[in-house]
Amino acid sequence: MQVFVHETTGARKLIGGGESHAVAVPTRDMPDLELALLHQALDRLAAVSERCSGCHRTPLIGERVYVYEGGVLACELCRSVEPHPPLLTRVVHGPEFGHTLRIIDQRAAA
Repeated sequence: MQVFVHETTGARKLIGGGESHAVAVPTRDMPDLELALLHQALDRLAAVSERCSGCHRTPLIGERVYVYEGGVLACELCRSVEPHPPLLTRVVHGPEFGHTLRIIDQRAAA
């Protein structure tokens, strides 16, 4: 079986075994504008997200984080490195936090 590649389209054609099959393989270069927009979006996302001061990873949703003096944020893994007790402890919430509805059954109160 042999593989032939078209020079301009990049399409591949398998020949051999009595049949030939054409396989389209997209060869697309990312334009400069698209690449610049992607980098800009990733930079904005990185600027907004919280990161641990020790290991520089983003804490997971539901993970407990510890805030120390000077706004230093430590994850559960790195808090043992900090010599002082934390000023604040909180749980990391997801993007849906505060946008959901809680149904309260008020029949028992009446």
